[in-house]
Amino acid sequence: MNKPLHKNRSFLICIFLVVAVLAVYWPVHSYEFIKYDDDTYVTNNRQVQSGLGRQAVRWAFTTGHASNWHPLTWLSHMLDYQLFGPNAGAHHIVNVLFHIANTLLLFVVLKRMTGALWASGFVAAVFGLHPLHVESVAWVAERKDVLSTFFWLLTMWAYVRYAEKPKPVRYLLTLLFFLLGLMAKPMLVTLPFVLLLLDYWPLERIQFSKVLGGDDLYESNTQGSNQRVPILHLVLEKVPFLAFSAVSSVITFVVQRRGGAVPTIEALGLKSRVDNAIVSYATYIAKMIWPSRLGVLYPHPAGGLPIARVVTCAVLLVLATVCFVYLARWRRFPIAGWLWYIGTLVPVIGLVQVGVQARADRYTYVPLTGLFVIIAWGLPALLGKWRYRKVVLTVLAGAVLAAAIGATSVQLRYWQNSITLFGHTLDVTRGNWLMHSNYANVLGEVGRTENAIEHFNKALKIKPDSVEVHTNLGNALSELHRVDDAIKHHRKAVSLDPKFGEGHYNLAVALAKLKQFNEAIAEYRKAWRLDPKNLDALNNLAHLLAQQGEIEEAIKFYKKAIKLGPNNIIAHGRFGLALVKVDRIDEALKEFRIVLKARPDDVEMYCNVGILLERQNKITDAIKHYRQALKIKPDDAKARKCLQSALAKQKNGG
Repeated sequence: MNKPLHKNRSFLICIFLVVAVLAVYWPVHSYEFIKYDDDTYVTNNRQVQSGLGRQAVRWAFTTGHASNWHPLTWLSHMLDYQLFGPNAGAHHIVNVLFHIANTLLLFVVLKRMTGALWASGFVAAVFGLHPLHVESVAWVAERKDVLSTFFWLLTMWAYVRYAEKPKPVRYLLTLLFFLLGLMAKPMLVTLPFVLLLLDYWPLERIQFSKVLGGDDLYESNTQGSNQRVPILHLVLEKVPFLAFSAVSSVITFVVQRRGGAVPTIEALGLKSRVDNAIVSYATYIAKMIWPSRLGVLYPHPAGGLPIARVVTCAVLLVLATVCFVYLARWRRFPIAGWLWYIGTLVPVIGLVQVGVQARADRYTYVPLTGLFVIIAWGLPALLGKWRYRKVVLTVLAGAVLAAAIGATSVQLRYWQNSITLFGHTLDVTRGNWLMHSNYANVLGEVGRTENAIEHFNKALKIKPDSVEVHTNLGNALSELHRVDDAIKHHRKAVSLDPKFGEGHYNLAVALAKLKQFNEAIAEYRKAWRLDPKNLDALNNLAHLLAQQGEIEEAIKFYKKAIKLGPNNIIAHGRFGLALVKVDRIDEALKEFRIVLKARPDDVEMYCNVGILLERQNKITDAIKHYRQALKIKPDDAKARKCLQSALAKQKNGG
């Protein structure tokens, strides 16, 4: 093929990839944030919302928030919020743009390594359009996925250039992209292993025996521009990459363990983890071929996996491995693609459990590329020189991409908002207590409290020891004024976790509604001790103490509340009322004026200031405040009565 024609076709393939991916994913511009991790990463994250300031950047590099160390991901979200604010659609589109960039990079890198235009284009197209990748693209919180893959592919691109002409600068550039990728998501810890695979195929920098694909048995698919290098040298070449991978793995494990994302071995069981890993490897392949019943969370099955299923999956995986090793006598790409798939899934296959999921669609974002390579290079090799080979391959490729576009478009619709996503996930999974809980939370937010309670109860049937579900169910019951029932669940929550400050706070609120003030005060105290920054607990504790006549102690807690939240106007107002009760008038006036400065239309506070000024015999000033109150609300009875009384005092020389 002449170079101009090859270049034109490459350009057309790139245009197709951009248009196809953008067209399929364009609906996300009107999608909402999802109330599952998006709150942690964006909507409830004050550091992210502060933008790219010095303090925020420092936080990004030092925090273990969300049980991860990925500073570049945090910086990416900060930049988005600085540019777009809470516009969810814009955040979604940035994810799509990264996905398009990844699709193009995959095509460019594969074509440069292999020279196979159409096979490379097919792999990139399936990567860009496969429904298993919807989760990584349509979920704002998965920015770490598309961002880290961007640097993954840049690392491969730089490595290919280094392999073509080894230079220190090119090597350092490769290492730099790799480090940036690790700072976006630790999934890149397996990339050094992938680089060794690339040395085997398609770069052909390494030669094994004939059993593993010697030259006399192997038909080259590469450009043939890379020099052979001793295997020991290639391994040593990867040592800096492996060292950074090791450091990243340790940091990730420590951060996730501290954040509670990594349960102990006993919590799930080593056997259960191994069984789940085996089944997950097979399940991802099945989902790649027939991507149906996709959800945002797949729970571990109660009672573990059936042994027959585990054994069947294990046998199939072993047979596939043996088959690809055998085929390596003639073709290197099958074993290379297979090891890519197996190896890149290792960090997320569940041997070290992170979170509550058995598996996740997003984990396939990079690993499936290995299987796509086997298909893209395998079918042409299988058809050999058959006269209808090109026609069949064209029809099959068209059918696969059309099916992928259709399935992705359908799957994408479920990501419109939290209700559609969580509801669909419950339809396609069983025993999913966390999705019942999340679904109940969003139903409650839109006023469907009865439905929310129904799903909270379903969650508790599956996981009766969930502190979170008992707490949220208690709050929902309180909204329906079923306070006695709410108290039962709040008591259960704090019995399951006595150090759960929010649980003690919620229990106190419910007890106060039933006028059980002494017990409510005790629970507020516990909530405050467990979480000294709980401003609501401080305010409510002080308020109840004041109501019970414990004015001096109430004042002490109001001071703590105001020190913690100096802009809390309610605390200033209540503090002022407490000061009045002990005749500290000047201090009370100071607090009331702080309230008026923040709320200049507060009629009640103008009257309060006026009353205190009267006590100080400042009748003229008091009258001004009463008149200001009536100016804001002319029919206010209290302000009118106070004004009339003050005018009478003024007339009588008071």
